[in-house]
Amino acid sequence: MMPTLRPVTIGIASAAAILGLTTACGTTDSTDADAVAGDHVTVTNCGADVTYPQPVQRLFVNDGGMIAIALAAGAHDQIVAVSSMARDSEVLRLAYGPQVDDLHQVSPDQPTLENIVGARPEVLYAGYNYGMSESRGITPEILAQHDIDVYQLSEACRQVAGEKTRGTMDPWVALDTDLRNIGTITGNADVGAQAADDVATRLDALRAAPQPADKPTIFLFDSGTDTIFSSGSYGGPQGIIDAAGARNATEDVADTWTTVSWERLATADPDLIAFVDYPGQTVDEKIAALKDHPASKDLAAVRENRFINLPYAMWVSSPLNIDSAETLRAVLEDHGLAPQSGVEPSLDVSQLRLGGNDWLAS
Repeated sequence: MMPTLRPVTIGIASAAAILGLTTACGTTDSTDADAVAGDHVTVTNCGADVTYPQPVQRLFVNDGGMIAIALAAGAHDQIVAVSSMARDSEVLRLAYGPQVDDLHQVSPDQPTLENIVGARPEVLYAGYNYGMSESRGITPEILAQHDIDVYQLSEACRQVAGEKTRGTMDPWVALDTDLRNIGTITGNADVGAQAADDVATRLDALRAAPQPADKPTIFLFDSGTDTIFSSGSYGGPQGIIDAAGARNATEDVADTWTTVSWERLATADPDLIAFVDYPGQTVDEKIAALKDHPASKDLAAVRENRFINLPYAMWVSSPLNIDSAETLRAVLEDHGLAPQSGVEPSLDVSQLRLGGNDWLAS
């Protein structure tokens, strides 16, 4: 089934009002939850109106962040298959309980076209570099040939069609949009809206907290070899770091997830380094790389082990971003980098027993 795409005037005022946002990140999409006609529903996704069967009964979800969005939006019963969940199963179970256990994972990593087609979904929920890519033969056009529609992760919307640079809206607006849209297309509009409102309420509490006189700088270290994989102004970490009362060291990079040089880390001289915990490079290997590399070994944050390590699904766009922001604020306060706020993290990440979190023992 081919999504119906047509030009649309995007109304950013409603989404911005929900979150109290003043953003320099560009325009944003909004959800038209009332666009339901008979057996179809239309929502705005990546700048276009897209029409789906109503409600979507068979949803394939790739990646821990999108699985969290779908669960929070009440779509558990519509999820027929997932992929790339294994690395996040513990944090998803911590946040969403036993409903994670009966999700049918068809691939521990990014899905193949065969994985997706074999699950017979009506809709694939994924994004470019989040399961979709031209090189892997998974695009909306290719999936349409198999009667599969696509809902794209809003964080990963491409700035220009066919080009790799991603990000068209503030990260919190992207999350709000997806929670409401996924709820709407699966027939759970009220649940999706409630989840979005919960994030907005907790975000307001963080923004109302006393702010540091001088914002501490945080560098997001996803992984590092010859270069460092980090995140710019459109990625989930930008919203998380900003909400915690700090400054993202790579906020000037107009992209979501991207590579930067080791010299960029040295120049930033961050007050805190944040790690993304997932397979490929362990947190111990990341810390060893930082302590060994000439550009970073003498940085105060490295010498003093000022680190925080959180799971992948807490950094990529997901409802767990607000848990990351609350946790990060607590860590900043623990290091004396932000005043006491009274904000208590709702998710106890100590239960995950992740390395690289010396602050938990303080």
